[in-house]
Amino acid sequence: MDHSDDKIEMSETPYRCGFVAVVGRPNVGKSTLVNALMGTKVSIVTAKPQTTRHRILALHTTASRQIIFVDTPGLHRKAGKAMNRLMNRTAVSALADADVILFVSEATRWTEEDEDVLTRLKSSQSPAIALLNKIDTVHPKSRLLEALKKMSARHDFREVIPISARKQDNLPVLMDIVANILPESAALFPPDMRTDRSVEFHASEVIREKLTVLLHQELPYGLTVQIEDYRVEKAGVRIHAIIWVERDSQKGIVVGKGGKILKKVGKAARMEIRDELKQPVHLELWVKVKDNWADSEKALLNLGYESR
Repeated sequence: MDHSDDKIEMSETPYRCGFVAVVGRPNVGKSTLVNALMGTKVSIVTAKPQTTRHRILALHTTASRQIIFVDTPGLHRKAGKAMNRLMNRTAVSALADADVILFVSEATRWTEEDEDVLTRLKSSQSPAIALLNKIDTVHPKSRLLEALKKMSARHDFREVIPISARKQDNLPVLMDIVANILPESAALFPPDMRTDRSVEFHASEVIREKLTVLLHQELPYGLTVQIEDYRVEKAGVRIHAIIWVERDSQKGIVVGKGGKILKKVGKAARMEIRDELKQPVHLELWVKVKDNWADSEKALLNLGYESR
């Protein structure tokens, strides 16, 4: 009997697909890394800790693999409010669901919160890769060797890789390593899908990013953005968005003197959304107060925060 057809089938490279959780304490560069690996902006990025509040899937699909990156909020200790507890739960659940874990920390800085994340990671059965980020800021380079040695001693990582998400150093190598660890599986999402999040969600996140950047240290953490209306018309896209704050005093900060801040935020957000959608955008922003929304599970659910 001729088995030549069987041989051809067996020699083909199997398709690989799986979930890759990107975890770490706040502000280590997780979202910057996901965007760099994707080659496009999926998650918003600012210098402010806890910018990422949601679990966001970023889908990288080729002819041989589909890597489903799961961008997560930073795991943090001060989880006094319901929103912070929800963010921590979101990050922990991503660990539980992952086929591969990318543990991101700064190359030459190790904190108690890093240790907390590592403790969580150790209870997972999934293979983990340690990524020492921001190597472009490490001088002299001999410090990096010491950091790699210390990280290798902390846990039985599959790999310990120095990277720069910002400069994209070592990212192609990382992609190949991750793909080879993923299980053999057919793709779970359509090949042209880039994220599980809607255009409305992304618009709300872009507005929040601009607020974060413009308000700097004045930014109240009790601030979120909700898209009230999103419609595609002949003249372009029309978006009505509400910026929710927790107190009347915060409303004045967001609006700014003579509406200056709100106008700047609106212009910057509108231009970015317009460039992404490649069509005109009409954006209207309203600031409203919802007392202590960040400490109410019910309010969080109504505002689109998931409870897992």
